[in-house]
This record gives sequence, C-alpha cells and structure tokens, in this order.
Amino acid sequence: MKTPQVTPWSDSTPPTRATLWQLMVNEGLDPYSWSNGPFDIYSAHTHSYDKVIYVVQGSITFGLPELNQSLTLKAGDRLDLPAGTVHNANVGAEGVVCLEGHK
Repeated sequence: MKTPQVTPWSDSTPPTRATLWQLMVNEGLDPYSWSNGPFDIYSAHTHSYDKVIYVVQGSITFGLPELNQSLTLKAGDRLDLPAGTVHNANVGAEGVVCLEGHK
C-alpha cells in the first residue's frame, strides 16, 4: 500500500491560489476549492481515489490512525493521499482553504 506523502512549500513566501491551481492543472488534475472554519473536524474515513490537496491559506492536520501519524499542512504544502487511506482532519485556528484534485 502506498503511504501518504507531504511535500512542504519550499519558498518562505506562500504561493498564491493561482500558482497552486496552475501546478495542479499542469499535472493533469482538475482542481476545485473547499474551505472550513476554525477548529472544524472530519472524522476518520477513506476515499476510493487518490487525492492531491494543496493548502492555499490557514492550516489543517490530517490524522492517519492506522499509521499512528499526524501531518500538519500550512500554506503551499501538498498532501498526496492514496486511495483507501484511513484519515481524519482537524482544521487550525485560522480555518483553511484548500485546492483538491483526484487522480
């Protein structure tokens, strides 16, 4: 089974939404945007598809209970989440805006 992979944004300046959108389109993804308010929680679940998420602003922590890990993403960070990965999520204090695409 593939494992989730976080790719931190390498520049000290966070990217714009347009920059992240273009990165996803260039990869053949069809991105869409979603957001949550501060401290929103998603309980553990899975998806039947591979997912790519970029954080545009704010932060979110994904819990991976089967791997005993948690991954915190902030602006510009990318999460590659393989299909079937059990995960939950806790939104940070400033809320979160993400772009998501499915492989």
